[in-house]
Amino acid sequence: MIGNCSVVIRAYNESRHLPRLLEGISQQTIKDVEVILVDSGSTDATVRIAEKFGVKIVHIPSDEFTFGRSLNLGIRVATREFIVIASAHVYPVYPDWLESLLRPFEDERVALTYGKQRGPGSAKYSEQQIYHQWYPDESSMDQVTAFCNNANAAIRKSLWEKNPYDETLTGLEDLAWGKWAKEQGYGIAYIAEAEVIHIHNETPRGVYNRYRREAMALRKIYPEAHFNFYDFIRLTLTNILSDLWHAARDRVLWKNLVSILWFRFMQFHGTRMGHRETSLVTPQLRETFYYARERKPQESPNRGVDPIRYNQ
Repeated sequence: MIGNCSVVIRAYNESRHLPRLLEGISQQTIKDVEVILVDSGSTDATVRIAEKFGVKIVHIPSDEFTFGRSLNLGIRVATREFIVIASAHVYPVYPDWLESLLRPFEDERVALTYGKQRGPGSAKYSEQQIYHQWYPDESSMDQVTAFCNNANAAIRKSLWEKNPYDETLTGLEDLAWGKWAKEQGYGIAYIAEAEVIHIHNETPRGVYNRYRREAMALRKIYPEAHFNFYDFIRLTLTNILSDLWHAARDRVLWKNLVSILWFRFMQFHGTRMGHRETSLVTPQLRETFYYARERKPQESPNRGVDPIRYNQ
């Protein structure tokens, strides 16, 4: 079993959420954990909280920040071969989160793993639908696409040294690295048991900006990518109707109606603005990013592992 790792956390003004993540790390079954916080100029108590937990802190000026650059800085000072990457506003559900996320590395062909994400009870309904779409309840030890997400992922440092994260991308640095790994013949494993809660509380403008910058990055990674006005209309309507149907079935339609409408509009409006030009994109990647799937009603899988009981 893989016995140790470095956890790299990117943060900016995350004093509200960081303590729960650090508490969750302290309760993991793997105890030999090096934690590194890459702070991009926080003005709240983020750094003080990290210091209280004994975290190694790396600073990056806010005007030099990119997702890839901050990760490269953090990984560069890490002393372990296995690098876990976590957003500062996630926290693990189970005490074997790290153990589950790292287990696939027992296969030397695996370059990257990533785990399940779910939203808290306060998450927008459409955001929850996206989590279910992108992060199913079944693991895949050798997935076909390069899709992954650095809010909850792990890589080998020895492979990162051969290919650091792209510091020029506006997002999706994880997808670019996964694409490289697949091209080198390595595997990517999705581990449903390595579950985190991911807290997003974005305004409509925030949702628009997130999907716009990710679309810009996607077109740089896959120059053949396209998203035209027809795609915008079709996918906005399709996903709104899917969300409305699921919300009605879950008996939560009326309290989520407005957020479903604005969230899906801003998601695909941002995507269209980020793409700008038309061409082709691989069908499997389009399926992963854009298309709604029917989600069967089900309870959370019973793993036989008690979840972490947080103090706050």
